[in-house]
Amino acid sequence: MSNNMKEYKAKTEKDLTKLIAEKREVIRNFRFGSTGSKTKNVKLGRTTRKEIARIMTELTIRKTAPVKIK
Repeated sequence: MSNNMKEYKAKTEKDLTKLIAEKREVIRNFRFGSTGSKTKNVKLGRTTRKEIARIMTELTIRKTAPVKIK
């Protein structure tokens, strides 16, 4: 498990959805900002999409996991 996954597990669902919105904005700016010029970090789009997928996976796990009762 990567370090990012540990960070995502520690956050609340509200924080994760806010983070997804921020990452999607980064991708949007990357895609439309790179049309006219050369980008310095060409891997930014790929890594950001992977981070969004990790966050969405964590949210799905939380929604489908059974609630533990003590």
